Amino acid sequence: MDVIFKAELESFLREDGLEAHWPYWLSLPQDLVECQIFIKSDLVLSGVPFFQGVFELLAGTRSEELMGLRRYEGEKLKENKLPFFTFKMPFGVALTAERLALNLLSHCSAIATETRALAERARPFGIKILETRKTLPGLKAFQKYAVHVGGGYNHRTTQTDVWMIKDNHKSFFGGIAEALDFFNTQGALYQNTIVEIHNFKELEDAMALGVKHFLLDNFTPEQIRKAVEMKKENMIIELSGGINDSNLDSFLILGVDAISVGSLTYAPKAVDISLKIKRI
Repeated sequence: MDVIFKAELESFLREDGLEAHWPYWLSLPQDLVECQIFIKSDLVLSGVPFFQGVFELLAGTRSEELMGLRRYEGEKLKENKLPFFTFKMPFGVALTAERLALNLLSHCSAIATETRALAERARPFGIKILETRKTLPGLKAFQKYAVHVGGGYNHRTTQTDVWMIKDNHKSFFGGIAEALDFFNTQGALYQNTIVEIHNFKELEDAMALGVKHFLLDNFTPEQIRKAVEMKKENMIIELSGGINDSNLDSFLILGVDAISVGSLTYAPKAVDISLKIKRI
């Protein structure tokens, strides 16, 4: 049984209280039923491996029918009143897995849907859409996976994937140069360093120190255009700070390499997916 993120899914099932109510679980009829998935809003489907994994963990066996659902991962789907996909499961498994499986599928699909919309608007400008580290503990891998499925790119997964000099580093160490010195002592030869920039003085200082990756935080479009004019070979300019679906177009500026959008993971617009059980 090939279950992706098995340990995480098992912990989610424990959180749902099955271990505390085994008599209930064991008393549920296990007659085969037909499960019907309904797509009730336009979306980009994501999270199928996790949806499948919840059912398979409870059933204790691989579902060849649910393997067929994987071909729709990353596909744009339209709202439809007819069942989108059907599969058979024992009633007890279907009833118990339904909410957790749908929660994961809906959440991942919401992230992928929003990511796809932003990525398609940014692509003509050569700009990549990234999420941030504003993810939920326990769901980080799921959320970053959904961004990838939606056509976005992943920012740092952990604090140490890339060194990022932020305000707190500058404040404590005494500035960009001092913070950079600290990270250079870590002995990570291949580690890239990103510096969060809040004004042109910081941008000039960081450029003089040989920094290549700049995160312009809360710059206005006019300021960004000026920063792009200062861009040198091998420099990366990334934007962050309140950029979302409503104002993205103002920040689609040639010369910008990437835009980080925190709301992709902490506030995606919900999509509607449901599952109905029919007795056979």
